[in-house]
Amino acid sequence: MVSEDPMLSRSSLAHRPHFTRRLLAPALALTAGLAPATALASGGGGGELPPIWMLSFFVIMLLSIAVLPLTRLEHWWHKNENKLKVGAVLAAYPLIWVTFISHNYTALWHVIEEYVSFIVLLGTLFYVSGGILLKGDLRATPGTNFKFLLFGTSIASIIGTTGASMLLIRPLLRTNHERRYKVHIVIFFIFLVSNIGGSLLPIGDPPLFLGYLRGVPFLWTLNLWREMLVVCVILLTSFYLLDRHFWKRESDKVKAFDANTVEPLSIEGTSNVIWLLGIVLCVALIKPEYGLFLREAAMIGCAVASKFMTKADIREKNRFSWFPILEVAALFIGIFLTMIPAQMLLSARGGELGVDTPAKFFWITGLLSSVLDNAPTYVVFFETAKGMVEHGQLGGELVSDVIRIPVIVLQAISVGAVFMGANTYIGNGPNFMVKAIAEEQKIEMPSFFGYMKWSGLVLMPCFLLVSLLFFRGG
Repeated sequence: MVSEDPMLSRSSLAHRPHFTRRLLAPALALTAGLAPATALASGGGGGELPPIWMLSFFVIMLLSIAVLPLTRLEHWWHKNENKLKVGAVLAAYPLIWVTFISHNYTALWHVIEEYVSFIVLLGTLFYVSGGILLKGDLRATPGTNFKFLLFGTSIASIIGTTGASMLLIRPLLRTNHERRYKVHIVIFFIFLVSNIGGSLLPIGDPPLFLGYLRGVPFLWTLNLWREMLVVCVILLTSFYLLDRHFWKRESDKVKAFDANTVEPLSIEGTSNVIWLLGIVLCVALIKPEYGLFLREAAMIGCAVASKFMTKADIREKNRFSWFPILEVAALFIGIFLTMIPAQMLLSARGGELGVDTPAKFFWITGLLSSVLDNAPTYVVFFETAKGMVEHGQLGGELVSDVIRIPVIVLQAISVGAVFMGANTYIGNGPNFMVKAIAEEQKIEMPSFFGYMKWSGLVLMPCFLLVSLLFFRGG
């Protein structure tokens, strides 16, 4: 039976206008940059771009995710079927336009392919990792939590940010269940394990996976180790100092209870490590040209094998629930479909936004990844950069003869998409899963805008430093 996460806490809405403007800033910039009416007439014609006003469906979708949990409709919105209904209503006209008016079936098919690949990758990693049970209850000290985050960050590129998040979030929450101050632990976990830790391999994060599908060599993303190292050192150090601060504020009673409930770690369901590696190999070895969705079928096969080779009580002990992945599936189908117009506009006219340096590619890819989901946003600017090279608008050493994008530009696009997927709950699929699991454990996570306060204060200075160190000149 699917367990439902508790209702989201009500936070102050006093600053909502400020954060609403911040949330919508990239979309408004897109509107301003692509506004000339000559290319935006509505009507038929297979090569025609959608009208600017069609971005409103996507904006309303984002506002629904951000605002409805803070209203009297929060209980209604909590049900995944209602999230799906809202997405379906908002996606109806974009689907009508792209099929019956513009007859652009290619754009629709690309979105369907990307959504299926996205959900199957996340879903199989989520299910298989749920069959690995880390038992025990360690001391909930800053040192222990630091080691959890360091380990999770280290393995996220190998088993994916989804796999690492699902493997470690429950034992981390179990370790800290006595503590009063623990919201920051989950937030930094999302920053590091659910996002930035997945920078080094295509299996690590969905944007890099889509780049691999387009011909980027499997090990090319190891080139991002410098950017990842700088940000991870800053975040892990900041987390340790902050956790020490909150640990000192815990009562003596909490600390004594924590010390008396220590149990050594043990592991069950180790066979699932094989199936996690199997999913990695599916990504690395099965090319799209081998057959439509053959790779996804093989990943599902790994998940099915996990089901039959794992004792049923392991997932029960793990408090495994389908709710988080179903929430991601319900929300992101609406996001993927309503953002088709934004993708078409960016793909066709992204060069007109003045994005012509590595720093600009880093920031525009990152900021749009925060609200458009980082995987399709990566694809848009990947294709934009290729087109600009073909038209002589970008120069420099190319990744390869197949991937005709300057190395520094593809690094900027990749880092922007992966890193800034941590800026919002919707920037990357695992973010919502971790949030949902934390709320199942009765942790009052910040609202959509409350989380953005954390990312703005903690992450943005790190990204500014990355821009100055590695992508200067924009």
